[in-house]
Amino acid sequence: MEREIEAQIRSRPAVHERRPLTPPNVGSPDIAMPDYVEHHDGATEIGKLSAEGVVREYEAAAKEIESMGGELTELVRQCEATARDALAVIGELKETAGRYREEAKRVFFQIENCSQVTAEVRKTCAELKEKIAAGAMTDTKAKKK
Repeated sequence: MEREIEAQIRSRPAVHERRPLTPPNVGSPDIAMPDYVEHHDGATEIGKLSAEGVVREYEAAAKEIESMGGELTELVRQCEATARDALAVIGELKETAGRYREEAKRVFFQIENCSQVTAEVRKTCAELKEKIAAGAMTDTKAKKK
């Protein structure tokens, strides 16, 4: 995600590009004079043109700043979506870990049960061997008499 943001920021055009100042009567200006300013009576033509050029530059910068806000808003949306996705994955990971623990518990009890059964089988075999051996000894003693 950070790499994507960095790539987007690097691919943006420079904000501080200078636009040539053009008087209103020469060609079409890049930006119309904003409505929050108006010329005062008695201002000279040079003063008006200079003021218009400066206010246009300020307005262009203000528009660039606003557009950065829009871009940042989109990046925030992307980050929020990534965070939501990450939280969903975390939930899935917790579920998977829980299933692993349940499986470990099942295997643990199965191994212990098999061990108990094996111990009982060995004990039974040993007891049976003893009975067989004892029976064989009694048969041998009875034959000798």
